[in-house]
Amino acid sequence: MITKAENSSLPKSIIIFFSDVAEVSRFTARFFKEGLKPPYELREVLRQCYEVGYKSLPLISVTGLIMGMVLIMQSRPTMVEFGAGAYLPSMSAVSIVREIGPLITALVCAGKISSGIAAELGSMKVTEQIDAMEVSGTNPFRYLVATRLVATTIMIPLLTIYADGISIFGSFIGANIKGSISFTLFFRRVFDTLEYGDLMPAVIKSFFFGFAIGLIGCTKGYNSKKGTEGVGNAANSSVVVSMLLVIIIEMVATQISGLLGLI
Repeated sequence: MITKAENSSLPKSIIIFFSDVAEVSRFTARFFKEGLKPPYELREVLRQCYEVGYKSLPLISVTGLIMGMVLIMQSRPTMVEFGAGAYLPSMSAVSIVREIGPLITALVCAGKISSGIAAELGSMKVTEQIDAMEVSGTNPFRYLVATRLVATTIMIPLLTIYADGISIFGSFIGANIKGSISFTLFFRRVFDTLEYGDLMPAVIKSFFFGFAIGLIGCTKGYNSKKGTEGVGNAANSSVVVSMLLVIIIEMVATQISGLLGLI
């Protein structure tokens, strides 16, 4: 039997791309249609917040600390050469809070969280646990998908703020590796530089990062096929697609911030 995709003159990769876009769009519409209606699975949301947020703290801590240290150590020679060494705390704080912190945190979470969600839901799909929930009268979309989407949307901004703080502390450590600056002076310059307009756009786009990461992981896992091989493919593709979507959201957010005069 010859399918429509085989009859189409479009390349298979393009057909798969538009099919994935349609599936993600359908999932998004279904979330706003079903996932936000009562009764709410608050206990499951809290459990997913623990899984997404608390269990990601060690990885985010190490990443943020190294990110802050590397940033200031790489910037120091150039800024000292131009006589701007005193601006290192201000430069690191603004760079981390505005762009580097939210983006790196989202990419790390896309690798850890999105793949984990896809693998978990994919395993439930291929072992017919989702079908069993439907037969028993439970709405699997509301219990499995909506709770994870809400959890990632809430926790990624919180992880971003936490990563910003750790990264700035890492910058302080990096500044003292080849120089000497007191803790009080360093953070006084940091807080004298940072403004409300630096933090809010970063936090707002972090909500979109979290929603995108959860959405891709749930979509890939919930629609997983072909047994255990399909679970692996779902986990792998969720990482790639969620990272790509995070970068696209970052680009759009930067353009909007520029138009609004926030950068």
